[in-house]
Amino acid sequence: MAIGLECTMTFLEEIWPEVKGLPVLYSGRRQRTDRTPSPFNVNTTDRILQPLDLLMSRFGYDRFWPLQEEIIGNVLAGRDGLALMPTGGGKSLCYQLPALIFPGVTLVVSPLIALMKDQVDALNANGIPARFINSSLSGGGIEQVQREVRGGVVKLLYVAPERLPGPGFRRFLMDLELSLIAVDEAHCISEWGHEFRPDYRNLVDLRRDFPAVPVIALTATATERVRDDIIAQLELQQGRVFRSSFNRANLNYSVRPKADSWDELVSLLEKHRGQPSIIYCFSRQETEDLARRLNGAGFTAAPYHAGLDAVTRRRTQDNFIRDRVPIIVATIAFGMGINKPDVRLVVHYSTPKSVEGYYQETGRAGRDGLPSECVLLFSLADRVRQDYFVGQIRDESERRNAREKLDRMVDYAQLPTCRRRYLLEYFGERWEEDNCGGCDVCLEPDREFDGTEIAQKVLSAVVKTEERFGANHVINVLVGSRDKKVLRFGHDQISVYGIVKDFTREQLKEIIAQLRAKGLLERNEGELPTLSVSVGGWEVLRGRGKVKLVKPTEDARPSRGALHEGMAQYDKGLFEELRVLRRRLAEEKNVPPYVVFGDVSLRHMAAAYPRSREEFARIHGVGEAKLDEYGPEFVEVIQGYVEANDVEVPANADLLRLFPSGRESNRGVDGGDRPLGPTYETTREMLEQGLSLDEVAKERGLARGTVIGHMERIAAKGMAVDVNHLLPEPWKMREIEEAFKECGGGLLGPVKERLGDGFDYDELKLARIHFRQLGKFYTT
Repeated sequence: MAIGLECTMTFLEEIWPEVKGLPVLYSGRRQRTDRTPSPFNVNTTDRILQPLDLLMSRFGYDRFWPLQEEIIGNVLAGRDGLALMPTGGGKSLCYQLPALIFPGVTLVVSPLIALMKDQVDALNANGIPARFINSSLSGGGIEQVQREVRGGVVKLLYVAPERLPGPGFRRFLMDLELSLIAVDEAHCISEWGHEFRPDYRNLVDLRRDFPAVPVIALTATATERVRDDIIAQLELQQGRVFRSSFNRANLNYSVRPKADSWDELVSLLEKHRGQPSIIYCFSRQETEDLARRLNGAGFTAAPYHAGLDAVTRRRTQDNFIRDRVPIIVATIAFGMGINKPDVRLVVHYSTPKSVEGYYQETGRAGRDGLPSECVLLFSLADRVRQDYFVGQIRDESERRNAREKLDRMVDYAQLPTCRRRYLLEYFGERWEEDNCGGCDVCLEPDREFDGTEIAQKVLSAVVKTEERFGANHVINVLVGSRDKKVLRFGHDQISVYGIVKDFTREQLKEIIAQLRAKGLLERNEGELPTLSVSVGGWEVLRGRGKVKLVKPTEDARPSRGALHEGMAQYDKGLFEELRVLRRRLAEEKNVPPYVVFGDVSLRHMAAAYPRSREEFARIHGVGEAKLDEYGPEFVEVIQGYVEANDVEVPANADLLRLFPSGRESNRGVDGGDRPLGPTYETTREMLEQGLSLDEVAKERGLARGTVIGHMERIAAKGMAVDVNHLLPEPWKMREIEEAFKECGGGLLGPVKERLGDGFDYDELKLARIHFRQLGKFYTT
């Protein structure tokens, strides 16, 4: 089929018959005999691996998102393809899952070091052996990765395009059994794209070196001109184009005048306080000035721009990814390699120079599919500034193209009609609905309203609760919540209890943020921040002034079906406790928190209260590796929360059945007194043979942490597991035992804090297993 045609035929009709009826991996398939078979190459057995099996067991998902199944089928049939999918649409899975089925190595060309590391961390956390080769590794580190790849242990190898022309690297590739080439951020190959990378042109030679290897190119932003250029450059004329909708239903788009930009920004950040946010600015100086001002106003923000030294940029990006700094104030130099899924707010403090750039930058919000907000603060002065720099472009054709792109961006900012429709039609997609329900034009035709009455109710609630509580408690009082804290303080008996019926909790948060921005409420910082009424607020309470407010946005519509609908109401208190646990585990593993679990998984836990291994296995995003590695600690926290707060958990736990496809039977979940599965027995037998952790991990193709997780699970069942040859030196064991005694309990965080940097978490876990088997009371 010619690649210019859209993929409109159904997957079942055109592709699946070629794959479904055949074993993807089967006994007798030819193997290279000069390298060790990967543990995922199960072609020495008669087992047939189907994509859905791997989707469940490795990634913890029970269904594909739109187009994923079709693209994966096309790849498994050995065909080239180009996937045009929005940011957050699940592009990576389209090559990661086939990589587990193909017998050899999948080569992934990725543009930035940070992006590679994030994806490799996430894959390894799911028990999938992946590595990267880039300039962050030493010569010895690169040699080690190459040995692992040649040995058949690695299934996905990530590289930067700059490495491809090197003769040594080309010889290394030629010696591999290369099964698939994936080109991520493929728009970088086009000179018509907004992020052209000349090094991506090296892919043409790679394509010709491996003419029989299928190529899958993936991008989130590609106009028709860029799409055609990708096809030509990668010689994909005989492949297929898969075009997903560019609509990001979970994103709310709005444009606000820049005249009151500071107040607008403070209001937005108050609404999303503590949540990851990105603010894009025009210049380096603007990022530093704004970050400094935000820190002075009680927020935690850091600047990021190309003028900072590499160490500072890397540290700032790492702090943001690891939830240490919630707000980044940046130029467009920030973001292309950011894979953080839980960004809830993206603000453009200045007008971008193109719709493509704006779409990609706003696309960094809500990659996990949860409701998120994208706000542009617009003024014609920004247009003048951008126009000046466009005028400096010497090439007339480039200058004309840049000016046309800027004109289209300004058109977007001044639209009187649906902004979502404009974005989608810019990328060639028709939008038929009259009201998108997710932009300011559709949601807020008349934005300002007389907010005096609701302002007085909020201010009165703050006063009547004695200015001793934060926004959440005040909101609970206003909406008539039966929250235990409200009842304990008798706030269900005061006059403002339950008086707000016409605003939701989220809308009240936004109103409180506006009252703070107007100086009517003050937030007193401390261990537990509280609200108080300012002098101006008292004037409003006494009826001596009117308050104009902006209509709070409608609650964003849930997306991706039953999962988000079912979790619309989740336990915010439990969610916060799970976030704390997630961050601690992430620090232990030296990975970003979302590599442990994303916000979608945490919300599912906070809605369903899973309190057993079997229940936890049904949580969205819990694959076998994470079930083993993290399940016990999360279940322990959830159980403790339920008991401490007298939570009434529905007996049928309906929310655990959001994915009713028989996951528990497919995955062999261990629950109750059922025996452990064969994977644990294999680990146990290898340890009894005296193998080290690294030897077991390498032999089985598992992460080191997964092996320790197996050991913990075996010990928790009361079964013997030989750890004596793995324990730290005797003097360390004495120190660790003393620390467990002093800290009272089996949690590792306090023990690690007491012992300091001379001890790592793996040592503590192994010692804890040993103590548990000896019946030590302080590890229960």
